Amino acid sequence: MKRLNVILILLCIIINMMNAQNPFFEKYTTPYGTVPFDKIKTEHYEPAIREGIRQQAAEIDAIVNNPEAPTFANTILAYEKSGELLDRVTTVFGNLRSAETNDDLQILAQEMMPLLSEHSNNISLNEELFKRVKAVYNQKEQLNLTPEQTKLLENIYDGFIRRGANLQGEAQKQYRQLTKELSSFTLQFSENNLKEINNYQLVLTDKAQLAGLPESAIEAAAETAKEKGVEGWVFTLQAPSYIPFMTYADNRDLRHELYMAYNTKCTHNNEYNNIDIVKKLVNTRMAIAQLLGYENFAQYTLKKRMAEDSDAVYNLLNQLLEAYTPTAKKEYQEVQELARQEQGAEFTVMPWDWSYYSNKLKDKKFNINEEMLRPYFELEKVKEGVFGLATRLYGITFKKNTDIPVYHKDVDAYEVLDKDNKTLAILYTDFHPRTGKRAGAWMTEYKGQWIDEKTGENSRPHVSIVMNFTKPTGNKPALLTFDEVETFLHEFGHSLHGMFANSTYESLSGTSVYWDFVELPSQIMENFAIEKEFLNTFAQHYQTDEKLPEELIKRLVDASNFNAAYACLRQVSFGLLDMAWYTRNAPFEGDVKEYEQQSWAKAQILPVVKDACMSTQFSHIFAGGYSAGYYSYKWAEVLDADAFSLFKQKGIFNREVAESFRNNILSKGGTEHPMILYKRFRGQEPTIDALLIRNGIKENTGNKKTED
Repeated sequence: MKRLNVILILLCIIINMMNAQNPFFEKYTTPYGTVPFDKIKTEHYEPAIREGIRQQAAEIDAIVNNPEAPTFANTILAYEKSGELLDRVTTVFGNLRSAETNDDLQILAQEMMPLLSEHSNNISLNEELFKRVKAVYNQKEQLNLTPEQTKLLENIYDGFIRRGANLQGEAQKQYRQLTKELSSFTLQFSENNLKEINNYQLVLTDKAQLAGLPESAIEAAAETAKEKGVEGWVFTLQAPSYIPFMTYADNRDLRHELYMAYNTKCTHNNEYNNIDIVKKLVNTRMAIAQLLGYENFAQYTLKKRMAEDSDAVYNLLNQLLEAYTPTAKKEYQEVQELARQEQGAEFTVMPWDWSYYSNKLKDKKFNINEEMLRPYFELEKVKEGVFGLATRLYGITFKKNTDIPVYHKDVDAYEVLDKDNKTLAILYTDFHPRTGKRAGAWMTEYKGQWIDEKTGENSRPHVSIVMNFTKPTGNKPALLTFDEVETFLHEFGHSLHGMFANSTYESLSGTSVYWDFVELPSQIMENFAIEKEFLNTFAQHYQTDEKLPEELIKRLVDASNFNAAYACLRQVSFGLLDMAWYTRNAPFEGDVKEYEQQSWAKAQILPVVKDACMSTQFSHIFAGGYSAGYYSYKWAEVLDADAFSLFKQKGIFNREVAESFRNNILSKGGTEHPMILYKRFRGQEPTIDALLIRNGIKENTGNKKTED
């Protein structure tokens, strides 16, 4: 017995020593309490997650077992503040699985996700906890709550209902199983996509095969080949490699090959096939929604959106179809005519030809292309320009701090100072692709914002923007395309939404808004990309320091609506596909490719490629937050066109308009309904007219607007 006691004591000592070395268990001593990435190792996650679960479970038990009557403070606020350790570790864990993952992290995720799903269900299906929440909710009219407290109470109460709190017996067991499976399926979907991208490479050894490609693309391909230890030039499915090849490569067969590799991702007969995963995801989400009393997943989702129901979504998509289809068909015919002038009267422009001949037509009509502009968009200068725009609009400044730990050498960390020189936020920037990073661009947080109600301390957010931009080469800095500049502005807009957060409660702060409102702050920033006054602040040749010539700016502005209708219908097609998957009332067992082609047929302008499949790689709607919500991009585009028209009226750098946008939208988070916030800023509800005018689909018949 004594020996057993000694062993137990030794085990406790060892565990305590291990915990003491785990950075998640300590208060961060880094600048501004930032994540100590330099100390975190893969083996730290699991014990921290398990301890975080244990701590939050104890906190929930304390709420449930409180002998006092339920109040806002002892139930709602206590619930809001529970799970601090678990949130801290899962935030880092989740973010790095997107930005800097590896095989060990993915294996661990497969083990931890079911555990986290079970823990979440243990809370949302806790009958005694829900009774206390409901008791407070039922007396909300008598509690003299502030508007923000009322919103928090309503969100928490609705959240319990939407996560199965009213389910009983067998239905509750079924809900637990379905959510556990959903967690596993989404993880597998994402990992398969990343593996498919990383496993493909197009290796070229004959220089003739590079005909048409600009020097920047050839240099980047040579650099990639060097990194991978192969001879010649390597092209990948990552955007900075794929897009230039499809735009400039003269070799049609190679364009076809690369196009098919990209557009058949996760459809092949291998372990990364997502065909069945798509079915499982769609059917599981439908089953969860129906278990909760909804007809389908879209109905469940849209109840907490500005759109409110699928009729409103289809109304928007159909309006856009009607307005843009005639112009989109003309755009296709123009590209087709140019291609036939080169290739003969029988030539048909296929999807792998579209970027190539569209670029030729754009160059012919406007004498402008991405490669002309690229030398003027050196990444560091673009960064100065984007940061400078925020300074000019909002008075905030950015100071690089190399003492703040980062998770990869490509990442920079900045202190963001408000106009009163107080710390507003920490911003991480991560620009270039690598094997551990998923495709695309996104904004996220490592720490949210909240205000301590006792001390009044405003705990500021730590925000990150992650992209996959053109990398520097041996003899050139990172030179961005114009599309990449727009993407930078987009994600930076999201980051402003996070950095300006000023809510009492973290769950209501920053980007915690209705999903079809979250893109407004990002998309409004894209408008600045073609404004001469903005471009003149940073766009200069990386070798000569010559400013972007006035003539090039004029051509850029003139070309800004080139193929805008086709681009709109492409987004509409994704929205239609998303809605088709999630308005289903019966399980799907059919052919995924056929269903996809039927679902978005009326928005397709280019010929259909039978083997191509978007669904198997469509992370937004299958593994991201856009399930039954992809329409949000177009919904928010209506908002941003209408909102930016106010900047155009008053002047694009107008501080008064910017302050109004900050105070009425960016800083408010989800504390009020988004339409209330929008109308407070704009003075009216938005219409589609501003978007149609901006895209050249409708003539502006109003008074000519001038800028200050």
